[in-house]
Amino acid sequence: MNTTQTTETVWFTTKGQVVIPLRLRKLFGIEDGTKAVVQATPEGILLKPVTAATIRRLRGILKRKPGAKSFDAEWAEHKREERRLEEAKYARCTGGSR
Repeated sequence: MNTTQTTETVWFTTKGQVVIPLRLRKLFGIEDGTKAVVQATPEGILLKPVTAATIRRLRGILKRKPGAKSFDAEWAEHKREERRLEEAKYARCTGGSR
């Protein structure tokens, strides 16, 4: 991937939209409907496209060990525990329970 640094100027619309130059869209595989992650950095705004290639690289990162709970089940358990802790905190703050 040739990412030699060249500077290009873009404009923001009143809605905060910006057009990424065609050369960069082709270089990074950005197509219609591609989502992106936006981060604030000390240098400015970092825009990371989430393309099919990115998803392929990340595939399998959440694989579970044989016999382990599914990710959905583990996440649901995590959210229940989180809710229980929040309710306990609320009860301590108000002197009662919901």
